[in-house]
Formats: sequence, C-alpha cells, structure tokens
Amino acid sequence: MALENRFDFVMIFDVENGNPNGDPDAGNSPRIDPESGLGFITDVCLKRKIRNYVELVKEGEPGYNILIKPDSSLNAKFAAAYDAEGLEKGKKGSNDDSVKKARDYICRNYYDVRTFGAVMSTGDNPCGIVRGPVQINFAKSISPISIQEVAITRQARTTDERTATGNTEIGRKSVIPYALYRSEGYVSAALANKATDLSNEDVELLFDAIVNMFENDHSAARGKMVMRKLYVFKHDNVLGACPSHILFEKIDIKQKNPEFPARSFSNYEITVDDTMPEGVELICKI
Repeated sequence: MALENRFDFVMIFDVENGNPNGDPDAGNSPRIDPESGLGFITDVCLKRKIRNYVELVKEGEPGYNILIKPDSSLNAKFAAAYDAEGLEKGKKGSNDDSVKKARDYICRNYYDVRTFGAVMSTGDNPCGIVRGPVQINFAKSISPISIQEVAITRQARTTDERTATGNTEIGRKSVIPYALYRSEGYVSAALANKATDLSNEDVELLFDAIVNMFENDHSAARGKMVMRKLYVFKHDNVLGACPSHILFEKIDIKQKNPEFPARSFSNYEITVDDTMPEGVELICKI
C-alpha cells in the first residue's frame, strides 16, 4: 500500500561513560568537531543500529532481510537476485530490464534497501541504484564534549612472551562522561512510492527501531546509551505541508547551567512549540 504521508522526525539521545561512535582516524576516539568541540555521530552508525534491531525482531520473516551485513559479499547477493528472478547472469550493461527486475526483487526482500536505498551496480550482475526514501542526518551533541582517556588493566596476555614480562598490562579506552545528542531524519513518501514501495508498516517498524535502537546494543565500549525523545512530524499529504527545517526549529534544547559540565539528562531543558502549521501533526513516540 502506497504511503500517503510524509514524515520528518527528531531523535534525542544520550551517552554516559561511553564512546558512541569511534573515529578510526583518531585511534577510535569519540568523534568531535575540532572547531566547535561538539561531538557527532555518523548516519552510518545510526542506520547500523536500526538494521540490527530489524534483523533481531524480524528474523526469518520474508521481506525483512538485511543487505548490508557481513554474512556474504554484496555481489553474491546480487547474483542470488538474478537466480530468484530467472534472469541471465554475467551480462553487465546489456539488459536494463533485467537490472530493474533484480532491483525490484532486492527492494521487496531487503528492508534496509527499501528504507535507506543502496548502490548495487557492482559486479557482473548489477541491481542498479536505489535512492532511499529515509535519510538521517549526523547526530550532533548539544554541548561541547569532554573526551577522557581512561587507563585499564588487562590480566590475560596474548602470547607467552608477553606473559613472561608480568601478569598484567595497561590499556586505554576513550569515553565521554556525558553528552546529549540530537539528530533529524526524513521519510519521503513520494520517493517511497516511486522507487522502493516502503509501506506504512515499514515506517512504523522504523520508528519502533529508533525507540529501541540502544536496548539490544549494549557494550562495554558504548557505555550507557538511551533514546530520550523521538518527535515525529506527520504531514497530511505525500509532498508535505511545511518545510522540514521550520518543524525542526520548534524543538529547542538548552543546557540549564552552561557554567558547569552536564552530567545527566536532567541538566537539559527541552522546549517544544506544539503549534503546528496546517496539515502537520506532532507525535511524541517517547
């Protein structure tokens, strides 16, 4: 069933004594904007958590496979799509109709492609390029973050040679004592209906995944991460009744006392202007 509503949404979440998204170019330290001191988290990181949740709750259910995961190569999955549709393989660039059929098969069977899109033009059995109807911005911290290097001890040595030098050795981990992050996202009904057939059920699953994205993703490295708020702006038509930035500006977050470092969610105040433009409904999922 075609989507009849455009959606925009705002996610507000925090981290306590953890590293929400390490930067490989900085020794896996938390990502930080060097000019402003604000922390940030990539869209790729957030989408990974959504993929993991969907795979967990929809495991084995047709139509909810996940393409972007390390179980097999992408080209092998593209070849499997050709096999499933009875298409001739190994004829790259020779049959646009085959590419379209394979692309449609991928969209029907892989939730993350139906949602976020994918570039699937590699290998001898290309499945085209899908522009995803759901897009998520980088998350950015409300206040500048403080990165602490914490020394830890390890009692299990990896080699006999290293064991001979002592029973323990020192390691380090980078953590943020506390940070509150905000990220915005978009669901284009027009693009969903045109390209991927994203359904209303898929959109509800997306919001359910966002609400629960940290609940089954705990790790020692990430510390305590909590989704605090999810605000959804539902438009009464496919193209939308108001520009997204106007809606996003209706949610304002300020640190109550910026003279002291924030160490909990209660140190912030969220103000919501719930006077919506005509044709827009504000839904608070949390």
